[in-house]
Amino acid sequence: MFIRVRNTLGRRLELFEPVKPPFVSMYVCGPTPYDYTHIGHARTFAVFDAIKRYLGLRGFSVYHVQNITDIDDKIINRAREEGRGWEEVVEEYTRDYMQMLEALKVRIDLHPRVTAHIRDIIEFIQGLIDKGYAYVAESGSVYFDVDKFPDYGRLSGNLSREAWRQEEEFLREKRSPYDFALWKAAKPGEPSWDSPWGRGRPGWHIECSVMSSRYLGSGIDIHGGGVDLVFPHHENERAQSESYFNTRPWVKYWLHTSYLTIGGEKMSKSLGNIIPFKDAQSRWGSGPLRLWLLSAHYRSNLDYNEQGLEQSLRLYERLRDIASRVTRRLERGEPTHYLDSRGLEVLRSLKAIQSSWHEALSDDFNLGLAMRWVWEFTNTYYRDVEASESHSVLLYTYRVLYELNRVYAVIDDIIEAPKALGIEGDLLELIVQVRSELRARRMYDLSDAIRDRLSKLGIKLVDYKDRTEWVREGR
Repeated sequence: MFIRVRNTLGRRLELFEPVKPPFVSMYVCGPTPYDYTHIGHARTFAVFDAIKRYLGLRGFSVYHVQNITDIDDKIINRAREEGRGWEEVVEEYTRDYMQMLEALKVRIDLHPRVTAHIRDIIEFIQGLIDKGYAYVAESGSVYFDVDKFPDYGRLSGNLSREAWRQEEEFLREKRSPYDFALWKAAKPGEPSWDSPWGRGRPGWHIECSVMSSRYLGSGIDIHGGGVDLVFPHHENERAQSESYFNTRPWVKYWLHTSYLTIGGEKMSKSLGNIIPFKDAQSRWGSGPLRLWLLSAHYRSNLDYNEQGLEQSLRLYERLRDIASRVTRRLERGEPTHYLDSRGLEVLRSLKAIQSSWHEALSDDFNLGLAMRWVWEFTNTYYRDVEASESHSVLLYTYRVLYELNRVYAVIDDIIEAPKALGIEGDLLELIVQVRSELRARRMYDLSDAIRDRLSKLGIKLVDYKDRTEWVREGR
């Protein structure tokens, strides 16, 4: 079962093939901490965490970098409004952001901050100047020359130069109205750093190019963020990074989450309909909120309404109830040596649900369709599994729960790796799955090497037409 993703660059479904499988590099644009984290932010971060978790379930090793933009006009303005230091503003709202991640069980491997990378940013900008893609204005600001990058606009689909106009307040010192700032000359009373062009601070877009490439290299498998970042932020990132590294594509797969709406309207400060995450968490709880944030396709709008959240709360309670029941029943159960026709039928139903759930997530991480199969799983449990006395049926139910929880993370305190297999068996299942992917891609040298190495360890792989099974040799 291959994974396909819809790449924003090109707007088409593509087979997911990272540059160096099974390793996957993923960069997601993080927050600018000048206000409390809201549920729109939470959706994007929860979605990419779920994508990372599912890729891990499928045998990939994902390294996830998510930045914190800790210097920006919005931070400076908030500090000025409140009469306090900009660092104090950053720390307060960064703390709120980190608490949100912890509540939603979002795991980030590295959280780089802009102010810790000023030297790297200056070196990157100087490289763009040396290559002829950037120029220094009289003020000491540095701008990217968009006309030097002919492919500009393809990521966002904005091909009209009039639509590219940016940073209107600096039009007089730019060669073209659509050139964008890499370095902003210092203004009185604002934080600034020394540079070859005078004191100043980084522009918004250059930060992500520098931090992502420092930790993930000159090519990235997945770059994600909200759809509102496609233009100009990601368009500008792409232009400056591909120019600097002289490579295309710089990002192999661009993925973007759609809007979170309130009563059908986009959530925004101008409409006054922003819902802070901590308020939603207080009302619904972290687990139900995570399920709700993952209840629609990431490219579809998600509407904040009582009905949807009530359903997520109910599903959360169902999953925890089922996990508790199955765990207790397995502890006092005995291995099954025979399955009657009814047991076989239930087992087939569980496998079909599990397969359909994987198919949904393998098709551009269709979280909405996948959630329907989670509901069907709970229905099947209460209708069929609860009445079953079969240890094998219960064990398979446990396995399905384990896989679901790898993505949704709402029963971590109840469930663990399938007990009958143990961690060794679980790892073997994962190795077999990875090898099957390699065989499907005709990478036979690698798949044979895995088979031979396992054989030396006393594990024999048996290939059938539609599956591979492992057995211990000599038993």
